[in-house]
Amino acid sequence: MPWYAVHTRSRHESKVCDGLTLKSIHAFLPKIETWSRRKDRRKKIQLPMFPGYLFVEMTRADNQERLDILKTPGVVKILGTTRGNIPIPVPDEKIEAIQRLVDSKVEIQHYRYPKVGERARILDGPFRDIEGLVVKADPRKDLFVITIEILQRAVAIEMQGLQVERI
Repeated sequence: MPWYAVHTRSRHESKVCDGLTLKSIHAFLPKIETWSRRKDRRKKIQLPMFPGYLFVEMTRADNQERLDILKTPGVVKILGTTRGNIPIPVPDEKIEAIQRLVDSKVEIQHYRYPKVGERARILDGPFRDIEGLVVKADPRKDLFVITIEILQRAVAIEMQGLQVERI
């Protein structure tokens, strides 16, 4: 049976998955375990692998089945053609690869490198938790140049990719 990608409201993936399961619709929400930084500690939490998306298995893919999915609280749309009226199935091999990745329990990290012109936060070193503007980015070399204002003067700092996060 083909799988389809469903776009959800922000941070509603689990609620949508539960709502679809209550309607006897087979839903797959891949989650990864990651470290969360709190003010006083670090904690492992489960986050969606694809924020804002989950997968559903539709047997008929007719209007009634699509309507049941779209009426679930938190669902925005089923991904499909540009007009949005024909859902496009996700290839089975991609779903199987995602399932194997989730089952392997390998630690997966998302890297959201900032682009030139975006604001970024420094995560490590003497300028930790200071925000600035990315003026030069080279993700292949894992180098970023960020300007920060200190006493109304701009200072450029060269940082490694793991020391910077996009805001």
